[in-house]
Amino acid sequence: MTTTLRIADFTRYPGGRYKRISKFSGEEYRDDYLAPALEKKEMVVVVLDGTVGYGSSFLDELFGGIVRKMHWRSVSDFDAHISLQSEDRSFITETRQYVADAISSNNTVRP
Repeated sequence: MTTTLRIADFTRYPGGRYKRISKFSGEEYRDDYLAPALEKKEMVVVVLDGTVGYGSSFLDELFGGIVRKMHWRSVSDFDAHISLQSEDRSFITETRQYVADAISSNNTVRP
């Protein structure tokens, strides 16, 4: 089974990183929509089209944040759970960079 989430159904105007800073934040979408969808153990397709654009903080908190929260250690972990769709490839490219950065952070050994 697959769950499809459309960020534009949440808002056409994505906000910033945190709930305390702005409405329609990446944190809010991650916690209220993406994380619950992933709990169903289904593939989640996230459609990025239909908004006026994205701030880097929204995308990083949503996608990098879910990588950190789920403790995923590789891009294949992300790809096994989330598929990104957009007519604008730059959104996908940017998002995948945040995913890679979060994976790198997860794999960094801390003293």
